[in-house]
Amino acid sequence: MYRVPYGRTALEFELPGKMRARVAESRPAKPLASIEEAINDALNRPVNSPPLKDLARRGDRVCIVFTDITRQSPDHLLVPALLRELASSGVRAEDILLLCGIGMHRPSTLDERIAKLGRDIVERYRIMDNEPQNPNVLVDLGTAGGGIPLSVNRKAYEADLLIATGIVEPHQYAGYSGGRKTLAIGAAGESMIAYTHGPRMVDHPGTRLGKIEGNPFHQAITLAARRAGLRFILNAVLDGEGRPVSIRAGEPEATFEALVRDARQLYEVQVPQQYDVAVAGVGFPKDDNLYQASRAASYLFFAPTPVVREGGVIIIPAPTPEGAGEGVGERRFLEKMKQARDIPSFLSRMRREGYPPGAQRAYVMAKVLEKNSVIIAGSQTPEVVRQTQMIPARDMKEAFSIAVRKLGREDLEVLIVPHGLLTLPIVEQGGRINFSAY
Repeated sequence: MYRVPYGRTALEFELPGKMRARVAESRPAKPLASIEEAINDALNRPVNSPPLKDLARRGDRVCIVFTDITRQSPDHLLVPALLRELASSGVRAEDILLLCGIGMHRPSTLDERIAKLGRDIVERYRIMDNEPQNPNVLVDLGTAGGGIPLSVNRKAYEADLLIATGIVEPHQYAGYSGGRKTLAIGAAGESMIAYTHGPRMVDHPGTRLGKIEGNPFHQAITLAARRAGLRFILNAVLDGEGRPVSIRAGEPEATFEALVRDARQLYEVQVPQQYDVAVAGVGFPKDDNLYQASRAASYLFFAPTPVVREGGVIIIPAPTPEGAGEGVGERRFLEKMKQARDIPSFLSRMRREGYPPGAQRAYVMAKVLEKNSVIIAGSQTPEVVRQTQMIPARDMKEAFSIAVRKLGREDLEVLIVPHGLLTLPIVEQGGRINFSAY
């Protein structure tokens, strides 16, 4: 019996008789015994930086950029700790802005803000969402290599002290998320988000999961954060159950590098070969919609070597009650995917014409679907799954039956990745099979 996350619960299933499975999970890591103590220790001994209480002073305008509900960052613990440090330096509550880095996602709700920060903080502090489509609240930061337009929310730019929270985990574009990304993408303007998620960036061989060096996306957000004036971060690394195993604070670049070292030890797992089928779990909140849940498929595809062989099948158990999703980006993803019936032509057109932010998920998924079938098992919105050119299945039994029909045999090699967004399978050199158009 195998078990993967499914919404707020879990889904158990068995393999059909002739299939053989291997499970790829993040390496076991001991959760922090006391998260509060770990946060205090990180703030008292920051990486390559004075303590936050020495950076802040009374009268400073402070902006803390925190993650939205699509990220599991424990901001309900990180942000209060930052606020206590600022208060100890005499910074007044009225001089602090909490900026939700929504990127191109929908605006945050009151309930989500309370879940992320706690009711007391929501009631006491000013909280705003980034507005990526409002030029009046953005600052032009110039360009990065290749003409990438950089921008940031004006409130963040004009702050005397700019801070960000986040989690460091495998990320399809940045290599690893967290660090500067909460600010540089979460609080950026639409043009920057569009370019950094555009076809040239997605097609670049340096834009891959786990890759930092030579990654143009990573280089762009690093430069944007420098120009915006990001001075301090407090980030965590989480295990597959969402429990912090590492927390560090300090100067953004040095702190991020230290956290990536921690994350690699946890997330990167060697597997001996490519597989016929992969089952990738997601879990709440990311399997609430297809925009986020489909990342499990693209993570397996955009690993250093694709985890599923060409012609193989990726199965994602996900309830997707929101369908494709409710934000601007999510709606754009759905509209584009409705047009993707002829995948090669669709990809050519998107390369030629470009696409707005959000629609990059359609381009990414089209690249996956060009090589692999993707099945969403247990979706509450099967018609939307069909509209996105993926295949709905009532349950895992039907999903495996579809895989057998697609591949024409029953003795399939299956890789089960319970935490598909928190595990980076690395195909060993002997099992490498490169896609001709990858």
